[in-house]
Amino acid sequence: MTYKVEVAGKSLPVLTNQDKGRYGVIVFENLDKYLNMDNWNRQLLDKYCRDYSVGIIGFVSPSEETLVGAQLRGFPLYVHTNLRLRDASLNPGSPVLRLTRAGDTAWGPLPGNDWAIFQHNHSGYEPLEWAQKNVMDYPTDGVAQPPLATVLQDHGQLDGIQRILFGSGLKFWLHRLLFLDSLSYLSHGQLSLNLERRILIDIDDIFVGEKGTRLKPDDVHALIATQNRIGEMVPGFRFNLGFSGKYFHHGTHEENLGDDMLLRNVAQFNWFSHMWNHQQPHLYENVTQLMNDMMLNKDFAKEHGIPTDSGYSVSPHHSGVYPAHELLYTAWKKVWNIKVTSTEEYPHLRPARLRRGFIHRNIMVLPRQTCGLFTHTICIDSYPGGRDKLDESIRGGELFQTIVYNPINIFMTHMSNYGNDRLALYTFESVIKFLRCWTNLKLTSVPPLQLGELYFKLHPEERDPIWGNPADDPRHAKIWAGNKRRTTLPKLLGLGPQKTGSTAFYTFLSMHPAVASNLPNSDTFEEIQFFNGNNYYRGLDWYLNFFPLQPNDTDDKFMFEKSATYFDGELVPRRAHALLPKAQLVTILISPAKRAYSWYQHIKAHGDPIANNYSFYQVITASEAEPKALRDLRNRCLNPGKYAQHLERWLACYPPQQLYIIDGEQLKTNPVTVMNDLQRFLKLPPFDYSRHLRFDNKKGFYCQVVSDNRNKCLGKSKGRQYPPMDDRSAKMLQKYYRIHNQALVKLLKKLGSRPIPQWLKEDLSVTS
Repeated sequence: MTYKVEVAGKSLPVLTNQDKGRYGVIVFENLDKYLNMDNWNRQLLDKYCRDYSVGIIGFVSPSEETLVGAQLRGFPLYVHTNLRLRDASLNPGSPVLRLTRAGDTAWGPLPGNDWAIFQHNHSGYEPLEWAQKNVMDYPTDGVAQPPLATVLQDHGQLDGIQRILFGSGLKFWLHRLLFLDSLSYLSHGQLSLNLERRILIDIDDIFVGEKGTRLKPDDVHALIATQNRIGEMVPGFRFNLGFSGKYFHHGTHEENLGDDMLLRNVAQFNWFSHMWNHQQPHLYENVTQLMNDMMLNKDFAKEHGIPTDSGYSVSPHHSGVYPAHELLYTAWKKVWNIKVTSTEEYPHLRPARLRRGFIHRNIMVLPRQTCGLFTHTICIDSYPGGRDKLDESIRGGELFQTIVYNPINIFMTHMSNYGNDRLALYTFESVIKFLRCWTNLKLTSVPPLQLGELYFKLHPEERDPIWGNPADDPRHAKIWAGNKRRTTLPKLLGLGPQKTGSTAFYTFLSMHPAVASNLPNSDTFEEIQFFNGNNYYRGLDWYLNFFPLQPNDTDDKFMFEKSATYFDGELVPRRAHALLPKAQLVTILISPAKRAYSWYQHIKAHGDPIANNYSFYQVITASEAEPKALRDLRNRCLNPGKYAQHLERWLACYPPQQLYIIDGEQLKTNPVTVMNDLQRFLKLPPFDYSRHLRFDNKKGFYCQVVSDNRNKCLGKSKGRQYPPMDDRSAKMLQKYYRIHNQALVKLLKKLGSRPIPQWLKEDLSVTS
C-alpha cells in the first residue's frame, strides 16, 4: 500500500492538482476540529469530498467535559462521552469489513475510561462496532442492556459524504483493524492492504542448549503434532530447524533421545545451517577457517540425512549479516550456496516496524521479526509480565499486529522455547487461531528462497543496501569485527561536480598538516567513488580500507575524501547521510555552461570516440532519437550543471550549516583566500596557505611551493587551454541554464551568507 500523508495546519492544504483530487481519505484525529471548522473551510472540504467521492474518518478525542446525549453539530447524532465499556463485537453485515472479520466477542474491559458512544434515529447511519457498559461501574440489576455503538458508519444519505466515526482512538486493537478497513472502504480500495500473509518460523539452535532445557522425545512428538495442526490452518507450514552439529548429544540421556527423535523425523521439517560451533562469524579474520567451520556442519548434515540444499542460513546472534562481514558472505556462497538469510539488525534492532531487507553479494537479506520468545523464556513463570502479557501480545497485541502489518513474517525462536512449558507451540497456535477468528487474512507458508523472491518483488525499492556506521549503534558495534575499528570515517566530503576544480581543492586541502585524505584507488586515483556506483555494492569493508588509522593517529583525525561524481548522483545524499550524518560537505561551482564545455573537451582529449566524432553543439543538442552513447555524453555535459536541483537533494538530507559552497573561479584566481575561509569554516588549526601556494606563470594557475624557485603542479591534463566555445553553443547553453541559474540565485539567498558569484551574475545578465 503506497500512500502519502500530509498534516493540515490551521488552513486547508491544496486539495486538487490539475483537476485531480490529491487525497483519497481525510482523517481527523480530533472530530471536534472537523465539527467546529469555520464555514468557509468546511464548505470547501465538503465540496471536495462530494466532487471526488472522498470519505472522512473522525475520532472522538478524550475531554475533561462529560457529554450526555449531546448533539454533534450539524448531524442528527448524539454522543455520550467518558464511559467505561467492555465486551466489544462487530456488525457482521457491515460493508466496511474487509481485512477484519466479525469473529467472537472481544470479552473484557476495553482500554481507557474515556469512550464515546453514538445514538441516532436515521437510517443513513449504521453501527460498525458495539460494546456494553461495564457493569462494575454501571449496575444493571441483571437487566439485559442494549448494545452501544462505539464505531458508526455514515452512509452519506444526508449530504453525500461518507464518514466513519470512532468513539475511541487506536489503543484498542480492534480499532486498528477497523481503521485499516475504513481507509480501504472510503478510498474505494486505493488504500488497501493485500490479505495474503506468509509465515516462516525458524527454530534456531535445535541442538544447542543447557542440560535441562533441551527437547525430550515427548517434546518432539508435541512439535510434530502442533505442526500438523498449524498446517491445517496455514497451508505449506513446517517448522524451519537450524542446527549446529557440534552440540548434538550434549544433553541429558533423555534429551539425547530427543535429538535422536528429531533426526528420525528429519523429513517432517525444513532445515537450515547454523555454524558448527555456534561461534559468531565476525570473530573470524580468515575465510579458510570460516569455511572449515561450515564444512564441519555440512559433513554432519550429510552423515545424518539432513538436507543441505535449502539455500538459507542464519548467523549466530546475527553476526556478520549486518554490519556485513564480507568473509561470511564469501564462505556462505562457497560452502552452502546460500541465497537468502534474515536478520533483525537492519537498519537497527528497534523499532521492529522499521526493519527492512536488502541484497548483498547476491544474497537476499530479509527482515526478521521477534515474537516475545527468547532463549531465556522457557517457562510461563519466566515470561516478562507473566501469562497475561503473553496473551495480550497474542490477542490483538504486538505479535498479532506484526502479522497483520507485514506481508512476510520470519519469526525467530529457539529450541528451548519448545521444551519445558512449550511456550512457542502455545504462542503460535494461539495467534494463528486468533487471526483466523478476527481477520480474513490468508495465511500460507513457503520455503525461505521463495519468501526472498516474493519479498523483493513486493519491495523492489529495498534491494539496494544503505550502509550505516556500526559504531553509532552499540548493538551493531558488538557484532562488528574488531580489526575494522582501527579505521576512521571522513569528516568532510568533496562533492564536485566534475571539471570545477575539485582536484585542485583536493590537493590544497591535503597540504594542511591536520588533514588526511583517503588512500588512492587503483582505478580512479584520488577518488574512491563509493556512494555513486558499483563500488557501493562492494560493501562498507571496502570503503573503510581507504581510511586506515596510523599507529599514532586518534579517532578524531580529520579525514576527508572527494569524488566529483557525488554532486549529481541521485542516490548519493541518502547513502552518504546514512554513513556520515555529521560530515561537512564542500561543493565547487563555476558557470554551468563553462563546466559542460570543459567536460566535453576533457573526454575528447582522452580519446572518447563520441566527442571526437561530434561537435560540442551536436552533443548538447542531441535528441532522444540519437544513439545512446551520444545521449549519455549529452547528459554528462548538461545534467551536473543544474546546480540548484542537485543542492536541494543534498539539503533534503543534510542541514545547510554542513554545506559549504566554493566559487570555483575564486578557487582558481585566489585560492589562498578561499582555503583560509574554508579552514575557518572547518575549525581547523590555522595554516598559512600564502606560504605554500604560488602562481605558476608557465602553467597559468596556482601550484604548491616546493622551494624558492620550484613548484609542484597538477599533471598535464589539468589547466589545459581549450579553443573558445562557439557562439551558437554559448547562446544555447545560456538559454538552457537560465531557469536553473535563477533557481540557484534563489537558493543562495535562502541559505544566506553565500554571496552570489560573479560568473552567475554574468550568466544571467547575458541577453539572448
